[in-house]
Amino acid sequence: MFLLSNTPSIGNNFLAELRDAQIQQDSMRFRRNFERLGEIFAYEISKKLEYIETEFETPLGTATVSILKEQPVLATILRAGLPLHQGLLNFFDKADSAFLAAYRKPTKGGDFIIQQEYVATPDLNNKIVILSDPMLATGLSMVACCKELLSQYSIQQLHIVAIIASAEGIAHVKANLPKAKLWLGAIDEEMTTKAYIVPGLGDAGDLAFGVRE
Repeated sequence: MFLLSNTPSIGNNFLAELRDAQIQQDSMRFRRNFERLGEIFAYEISKKLEYIETEFETPLGTATVSILKEQPVLATILRAGLPLHQGLLNFFDKADSAFLAAYRKPTKGGDFIIQQEYVATPDLNNKIVILSDPMLATGLSMVACCKELLSQYSIQQLHIVAIIASAEGIAHVKANLPKAKLWLGAIDEEMTTKAYIVPGLGDAGDLAFGVRE
């Protein structure tokens, strides 16, 4: 598990701005900070991928450069994951994309279940998949989406990117997806009774795109 907040870097400035209630009022900056963190995670993940030496002709000769052996497939959970996905795509700019929709559906008892409605993906067989969602709260949505993909495809590597995760959500993901690699911005220990991370940052989708009805 990679934890960005454990590493002194400019990334922590972007994390701080995402949490700041005053800066959150600027939705464009909020989205841009998600995007910038996506770029940072893309760079960190790229260090763990395979490379091949390739020769390129310059105007003055031949240069040998190690380049990425294969592009990953970038997947995200709609709608809050879109700016984070864009940041990853800015660096893995030749990657294909996959999109999933999952939401919390309330039950009569006051709890909720995870409802999935939409999956659009290229062939993921033997592919490296990077699945992003800014908030990893209970981990139920993330596990449900990953299991949906794993039930259909033989995925080579699975990387999960989240900006803020709860300790409970991490435990749930590790228990259900033991082979997945976690890339996290920060870990918060608490959740509310409605499963919102505390202190977290609020509703990421609403802050990025406007309040839902």
